Amino acid sequence: MGHVETPESDISGPVGLAGTPRPRTAGSNNRTVAHTQVWRAPTTVERDHAERPRARTSPVPRVPFLVLTDLLGLGIPAWLVLRAGDQPGPLTAAASAALVWTGVRAVRGRYGHRLPGEAPEAAHLPFGDWLALIGALALLLAVTGGGLDPATAVAALVPGLAVALLAGAAVRRRRPGAGPRGGRRVLVVGEAAGLDRAVRLLNSREDHPYTAVAVVPVGPAAPASGTPVPGRLAPEPADDDVSTVLGGAFAHDADLVLVAPGPQLDDDRLRRLSWGLHDGGLAVCVLSDLSGVAAGRVRPASAAGLTLLHVTPPLRRGPQTVLKTVVDRTGAALGLLALAPLFFGVALAVRLSSPGPVFHRQTRHGRHNRPFTMWKFRTMVADAEARREQLSTANESEGPMFKMRRDPRVTRIGHALRRTSVDELPQLLNVLRGDMSLVGPRPPLPEEVSRYDERELRRLAVRPGLTGLWQVSGRSDLSWQETVSLDLWYVDNWSVATDMGLLARTVRAVTDGRGAY
Repeated sequence: MGHVETPESDISGPVGLAGTPRPRTAGSNNRTVAHTQVWRAPTTVERDHAERPRARTSPVPRVPFLVLTDLLGLGIPAWLVLRAGDQPGPLTAAASAALVWTGVRAVRGRYGHRLPGEAPEAAHLPFGDWLALIGALALLLAVTGGGLDPATAVAALVPGLAVALLAGAAVRRRRPGAGPRGGRRVLVVGEAAGLDRAVRLLNSREDHPYTAVAVVPVGPAAPASGTPVPGRLAPEPADDDVSTVLGGAFAHDADLVLVAPGPQLDDDRLRRLSWGLHDGGLAVCVLSDLSGVAAGRVRPASAAGLTLLHVTPPLRRGPQTVLKTVVDRTGAALGLLALAPLFFGVALAVRLSSPGPVFHRQTRHGRHNRPFTMWKFRTMVADAEARREQLSTANESEGPMFKMRRDPRVTRIGHALRRTSVDELPQLLNVLRGDMSLVGPRPPLPEEVSRYDERELRRLAVRPGLTGLWQVSGRSDLSWQETVSLDLWYVDNWSVATDMGLLARTVRAVTDGRGAY
């Protein structure tokens, strides 16, 4: 494979691959006739595509792997459970359930091709599929008059759900690509400002499969991201636009070109560039100015030759909000019952380790800015609130929150409770009462809310949560703006499936203990 690099000397004029002067043509100097010319594939750079390093792919095909694991993962355990329960016809019932399970998954599109980052909650959290399976089998039993015990039948289906979750996780880990996250290696093309924004956001977070490995700026401005620059496009369209981008992508083994449109990269130039890149075997993605919106809320459409993006409104009412409330109240009640022995042990440890009450009650603001009393196990000395003013100069947060990595008010047992987040468990009482949710934004203090601007007040559009994106993304290690951005994303894009995923990720975050102080 040819190697493309940028010379160390500064180039004042438009340059192409390796900084060589860009050949100018009448068509590139006067673009008024560009629209009448017949586009032809670039011949500036001749490359053998067989030389191009291919992205690593999974040795196990995705669709057969998922179908096989769904069939066997539900069928075999179901047969064993039904046989152990002395149910009639266990083999026939298990085989039928396995076939219906794969049929439900296929109808709901779980075996189709998905782009990285596209609706992950639906693809990898098959709870809805499992509920649909139970409904289909119940209807089938009612029609055929089967004599299976309903409780045993449901128990026989549980392993299939667990296997589907594990298979989905395995597919995500084996996702094609050579990036450090196991995802897509991206070459970003656009003007300097758009490049810097895209590279900064893509490479600063790890909750997506894209890694920016190089950039091709449009125009003379130099990007400030520090990412390799294998080539540069002129401010005006030129004949070697495609060869410059192809050469940069091949040099850095990129399998996706992300284009940030701008005044110097208009729709006609972008269309011609996409023609050449697709002919060269590269995938193309166009960066939208729309941010903070989940893929599931966006529906593309075409009208008058324009590409339109329909954005559905955030969930504020409807079946999902009812289901969320049911899950919250039920989960809180079961959690309080199951954790009662732990509550007793922690309460005893807090009471004996330092003088003061077992619980710390604090006023927080919830949905629609309504105040409520939040409960926690006490992790600080009894007069912690009185001492806060003395420590105001040691605040490590740039926003309205007070954060201090080594807060002298925290007791010895309090450090352990905070690291494991056990001190938050009494908030299950708030969830049971309806003041909070299991998943949601962080509940703010009244003095924090008094300093909110209009954007930050939107965090109060939903109930605050016992856990949330802030909990699984670093907790106190996050800056104020990062915390607000995560909370606003949740407020606008939450769903019950997203909540289930965040609850599962919370277990790993609590075990890791990162950002808890």
